[in-house]
Amino acid sequence: MTTSQPRATHAPVPDDATLRPREEPLPRPYLLWLAGILASLAGNAVFFFALGWAAGAHGGVVAGLVLSAVTLPRVLLLLVGGAVSDRFSARSVLIAGDAAMFVLSLALAAAAHHWGAPPGLLVVAALAVGVADAFYLPASGSMPRRLVADGQLSRALSLRQIGGQLVNMGGAPLGALLVGLAGLTGATLVNAVTFAATLIVLLLVRPRRPAPAARRTSLLAEARDGVRVALAHPVLRPGLLLTGAAAGFLLPVVSVLLPLLAREEGWGVAAAGLVVGAQGAGMAVVTLAVVVRGPLGRPGLLAVSGLGVAGLGLLGLGLAPGAPGAVAAGVVMGAGSGIFAAHIAPLVLAVAPETHLSRVQALLVLLQSLALLLMTNVLGAVADLASPRAAVLTCALATTGVALLGLASRALRTDRTGLVAS
Repeated sequence: MTTSQPRATHAPVPDDATLRPREEPLPRPYLLWLAGILASLAGNAVFFFALGWAAGAHGGVVAGLVLSAVTLPRVLLLLVGGAVSDRFSARSVLIAGDAAMFVLSLALAAAAHHWGAPPGLLVVAALAVGVADAFYLPASGSMPRRLVADGQLSRALSLRQIGGQLVNMGGAPLGALLVGLAGLTGATLVNAVTFAATLIVLLLVRPRRPAPAARRTSLLAEARDGVRVALAHPVLRPGLLLTGAAAGFLLPVVSVLLPLLAREEGWGVAAAGLVVGAQGAGMAVVTLAVVVRGPLGRPGLLAVSGLGVAGLGLLGLGLAPGAPGAVAAGVVMGAGSGIFAAHIAPLVLAVAPETHLSRVQALLVLLQSLALLLMTNVLGAVADLASPRAAVLTCALATTGVALLGLASRALRTDRTGLVAS
């Protein structure tokens, strides 16, 4: 006589639709830190408008020199800044940076009150800001990972992105108002107040857990090690390269190519503004969806898909017969860019080793800065030599091609970081 054995059962493997981050509120320390960061961003937006306006009064050469004085030290020192943050803690670097910028802002306001805005003063101020940014940006970029759980990173970073967009929208008009009322002195004092507020917030906020101790060598060796670790990682390597490509082929379209295309096609400045607004609206809808729901699926796959959608939007813009078609293409571009940004940034931050968080963020900012600097000039030359439409179509083909290359990375395509079974 035989007895039947019970049939083995296996729990079903959850698919992407059932994998969602736990819908817990974002931690209070993160929200407090975010409020401080947004206040600092508002102050910076006001200050940079005032700095650019003051530099422009001395002509194009001085304006270009001041801009370069911010960018050059930032690019040169970013990797070292990331190494310093990983060695001494991001919070300590941010506290030191805010304190230094508070003192610098007060000193600049006093100097501007007594001497006005001579070129030498503007260049020195720009150099100081660039050096501070090189240390501040990697530390700030790593803080969300230190303050929220991995499953909340998409919502946390999307909320930060929305806040940053709102600040950027209002920063320039506020800067113009302050410059009109109180000149560079008034704008700089406002910036000092925001740094003081952010400093107070940082003194109150502490990371969820201390950063693991890393083996210490020289700062340059630690900076090189950050690059080595990032480029050897199966997810970080394609993720960082995709982000650099997006910066090079997407960002110059709105800032450089769209105005040229609108002029050449006779659409007018109002239509160009509508395209920019449509692109921003497309991004905002996606970003809000991620804030509410969390990641919409596998982050690497969605990031690559978003880049492909943005490429289709660029193709539509390059082929648009008139302004209405360009506006529709702007919506597609924005939606694709939003899907990409809302998933690639949390993925890069979540998979980075805890000992290298700031160094990976430094490399991310560096790749974006170099790609934007290079491609802005290259695409501008293509627009002059061929046409703005040809330059936009070049960006469309390049963006779509990069997205297809991203799909070839199995590690990126299948990664489920940030997704947990509900």
